[in-house]
Amino acid sequence: MPRKFPPMTDLTLTRTIGRLGRFEATGIVLALAVMCATLALVTANFATSYNLAVVLRQASFVGIIALGQTLVLLIGGIDLSVGAAAGLSAIVGALMLVHAGVDPWLVIPLTCLFGFAVGAVNGVLAAYGRLNPFIVTLASGEIIAGTTLVITSGSPVRPLGPAFQQFGLGEILGVPVPVVVFGVIAMILAFVLNRTAFGRAIYAIGGNRHAAVLVGIPVKRIEMLVFGLSGSLAALAGILYASRMDSAQPSVGEGWLMPSITAAIIGGVSLRGGQGTVTGTVAGALLMAVLGNGIVLLNISSYWQRVIVGAVVLLAILIDLARRRR
Repeated sequence: MPRKFPPMTDLTLTRTIGRLGRFEATGIVLALAVMCATLALVTANFATSYNLAVVLRQASFVGIIALGQTLVLLIGGIDLSVGAAAGLSAIVGALMLVHAGVDPWLVIPLTCLFGFAVGAVNGVLAAYGRLNPFIVTLASGEIIAGTTLVITSGSPVRPLGPAFQQFGLGEILGVPVPVVVFGVIAMILAFVLNRTAFGRAIYAIGGNRHAAVLVGIPVKRIEMLVFGLSGSLAALAGILYASRMDSAQPSVGEGWLMPSITAAIIGGVSLRGGQGTVTGTVAGALLMAVLGNGIVLLNISSYWQRVIVGAVVLLAILIDLARRRR
């Protein structure tokens, strides 16, 4: 006998809509859906499986960095060195593979470990040195970018070999490997932030740092770990991109900083910390990738791309401002 469901009353509908409204990522998810539907209608190639795979793969690189940026923003900081860290880490990983003969399966975890060390230095300076994270990561970003050029003399490290290329170009059940990695990391971080003491501590530090200290949260240690994780995820994105291109370019990550911050902010992460979700950041990264893809499909001049991205960043900041005033 078929199960009968009670009719949805006006009160039930109101409550449902209310819950959706309280879900921070609702707006960005709806905006993403509208943008995808619009591009599918006005272009012939957007909804093809090939193009969607391209969009998802592109979103995964920025998205992985944006997830690390989300953690830093949640504690009330910011990491301006993620793009440079991705570039240097990709070079270091490629050198391990090409010149040191390290096994391809070990290159990625060792590269992430290197990225963690780079990020942890930022964390030590910000947490224990009590320096402004904006200044620290701005300066370290320049140092890291310069170090990359010194090591490489501006030349790429290549070829990385077909075995290593599988990490960037391969598929798992038809899904690109970088997309799978992005999804797995997002699920892990969502669990950590929502279900663990470490995640609750991150929100507490961003919400009220002084109160977090008073209740016994090891604020400095967590801040260092968060910056380390940001560096590790930047390194992961960099080495995966190098794998995809079969070449570690010194310029890897140069254009990833602003999209990573934008993806987090438009996804609901507050610049003041203590507020935001992994789901929102994932949606934000997808929105940025769809936006870039739409610019190409609509034959909009590439000169306008930075203007549009800058406008989106400004809009994201205004949205964050309005959200905090409610």
